[in-house]
Amino acid sequence: MYIAVKGGEQAIAASLKLLAQARRGDPAVPELQAPQLREQLRLLVDRVMAEASLYDPDLAALALKQSRGDTTEAVFLLRAYRTTLPRWGFSEPVDTSRMRVQRRVSAIFKDVPGGQLLGPTYDYTQRLLDFDLAGAGAAPEAVTPAAIDALETPLASPIDELAAQGLIEPCEPSEGDPEPPDITRDPPAHPLPRTARLQMLARADEGWVLGMGYSTQRGYAYTHPFAGEIRFGALPLEIVPDELGFAIEIGEIELTDCQMVNQFAGSATQPPQFTRGQGLVFGHGERKAMAMSLVDRVMRADEFDEQVASPAQDSEFVLSHGDNVEASGFVQHLKLPHYVTFESELLLVRALREERKP
Repeated sequence: MYIAVKGGEQAIAASLKLLAQARRGDPAVPELQAPQLREQLRLLVDRVMAEASLYDPDLAALALKQSRGDTTEAVFLLRAYRTTLPRWGFSEPVDTSRMRVQRRVSAIFKDVPGGQLLGPTYDYTQRLLDFDLAGAGAAPEAVTPAAIDALETPLASPIDELAAQGLIEPCEPSEGDPEPPDITRDPPAHPLPRTARLQMLARADEGWVLGMGYSTQRGYAYTHPFAGEIRFGALPLEIVPDELGFAIEIGEIELTDCQMVNQFAGSATQPPQFTRGQGLVFGHGERKAMAMSLVDRVMRADEFDEQVASPAQDSEFVLSHGDNVEASGFVQHLKLPHYVTFESELLLVRALREERKP
């Protein structure tokens, strides 16, 4: 992102003071604290963590406060901090079947093992402004301990039964189980393997991924996706220390996992079956995970000998333009000084006009 600016030192210092004043707002209003953002605007905090690819709710809340709620700026701040951190190890792959589920729904089965768990969701609200929230209201009604236990019970995926019957493609490692590339260390080079595409989609701008996912349903629709399962909850994170040689749990992270199911009529090498799209993001981010799974599936066209004809299937186009920090930098740098560049173009236009005079 372009951040270098040459200009009057006093003017820049004054601008920074104005920024701090604007961030604080009316001094008569109590100052917003980062813990309040972390606890009460958690969906926004989770989005910043996902797009910054750094799981730390406290720092994400602080970045949001510093950026005055500008999501892209907060992502930029958190990513910049991420680059200063040492990398001292790698976790074991997480297994979402071990999730302590807080919310789990399936749109393709009415009855699933463990039931449909609605959890915290806006899906069934009336979308009407609640003016009671304008003031300090009473504490919400507490959920009973028994209900909490039920929500956090590990649950098998309902899609597993389809896989057991051979009706959906198996979820297996790629041939040879190659080590996934790390897009934060190695510059992506197209064409990318699916593991790299999923990494880039996971930290891509939610609005961009949502638009691409929407295009697969509307303007360039080739399949009808179904939400096979969407789950949100906490997962244990494990590492294998060299001195121990076995996995130990170091904490938990919250994730949203989505598997979209798409009909596939078959090809010369594969039978008719259902196929999958995968979405996995930090925190509670169902919209992002669902859109990500839609885009993931259409990008797999070559695996199923499908025609590539829509923008969302062009992985280089989608992935190269989905990063909000890069996109913001290229757009916002236009407001920084371009005097010399514009002067050269101005001279060129004047010269061309002189040449065309009769």
